[in-house]
Amino acid sequence: MLAELGLPSVDELFSHIPAYCRLNRSLNIPPGQAEADILAYFKAAAAANAPGFTSFLGAGAYHHFRPAHLDNLIGRGEWFTAYTPYQPEIAQGTLQSIFEFQTMICQLTGQEVANAGMYDGSTALNEACMMAARVTGRSGLVVARSVHPQYRQVLRTLTQFRDFPTAEVGFTPAGTCDWDALRAAVSDSTAAVAIQSPNFFGNIEDWEAAAEIAHARGALLVAVITDPVSLGLLPPPSSADIVAMELQGFGIPVGFGGPYAGILASRQKFVRSLPGRLVGEARDPDGRRGFVLTLSTREQHIRREKATSNICTNQALCALMASIFMATYGKQGLRELAQHNLAKAAYAAQACHNAGLEVLFPSPRFHEFVVRLHRPLADLEPSLTQAKLIPGLSLHPDYPELGHALLVCCTEIVPRAAIDSLAALLAQR
Repeated sequence: MLAELGLPSVDELFSHIPAYCRLNRSLNIPPGQAEADILAYFKAAAAANAPGFTSFLGAGAYHHFRPAHLDNLIGRGEWFTAYTPYQPEIAQGTLQSIFEFQTMICQLTGQEVANAGMYDGSTALNEACMMAARVTGRSGLVVARSVHPQYRQVLRTLTQFRDFPTAEVGFTPAGTCDWDALRAAVSDSTAAVAIQSPNFFGNIEDWEAAAEIAHARGALLVAVITDPVSLGLLPPPSSADIVAMELQGFGIPVGFGGPYAGILASRQKFVRSLPGRLVGEARDPDGRRGFVLTLSTREQHIRREKATSNICTNQALCALMASIFMATYGKQGLRELAQHNLAKAAYAAQACHNAGLEVLFPSPRFHEFVVRLHRPLADLEPSLTQAKLIPGLSLHPDYPELGHALLVCCTEIVPRAAIDSLAALLAQR
């Protein structure tokens, strides 16, 4: 390369970079090792990363059991077609997997159409609100404060320099949306009303009540769901106009913050305003079934000013994981999985109550609940670490009015003995 460029040395190649920006020494790394030695090194390093801990963290990232065959199936050659399915003749595997994904999402959510996926649940909420603004011709947004705080933060980030006035509505002592306050906040300029169920505290909201309030003023209801496993037991948000959901709970591992996969589903009449891609079924001249992109209103496909979104994409691999997860469990299996989560959380909440802790928000809940501690969580962390327990999420940064409140999540993989230990340790005075 140096000869082709007519340069005498590597130093000359980088001579345009100021000296103070260069390292001017060898990298501080050990010499090369054999592959077997490298594998042994990383196994030892991984073993030091909190082995054997039981986690009660939830809050939008849920540790569910992943069937062993899932990773084998996502690596099959049928799916190794073009990542971006512009040309259907070379992308049938990807297109078919997305088509099946969309179909199952519609069945799960009670909606009529679903797109090929989104980055994650938080950006899906933003896209849903922007979609509602296009449909209604309005700009006002009303969001329940019981919606995930990070989802609300993403929404604020993406709307702060645009004309989308946003109002937040509080919650009742029961831990659900304040319907009177919501009714007062929704006006004739409101485009979208965003409600989460189960909400951030784990409590179940009333979709019908939310839809009635939104529709009375001509606004659209955006249903936010952070764990799709809840739909195995709870009624689908069929009364909502748009569903913004995170799919991480469907077989996507908790990987230090990602990757995740979001979806948007809506009524058929809004399909032209749906961002992202939509895959449909077609027939060739010989009657053979095939799959094609039937709607692609992204900036790669049409003029930027006509695009429904300039930021969305589908997480194709993660969507495939979710599809295989749904196909594996089926309708009955998903219901049993949800019941297992519900029972674990009910047992944990009762154990905390029996230990003398105040369990907040007695409303019906799914697999998360809130307890108020006698002391700050930081005071309890040494004993919790010794017991190999990750207790949950402190709510003080986002909801300081709740005091030393802790959001606890119990999924099907949490053992009963760990729940009993957690309750006893959290009750320390």
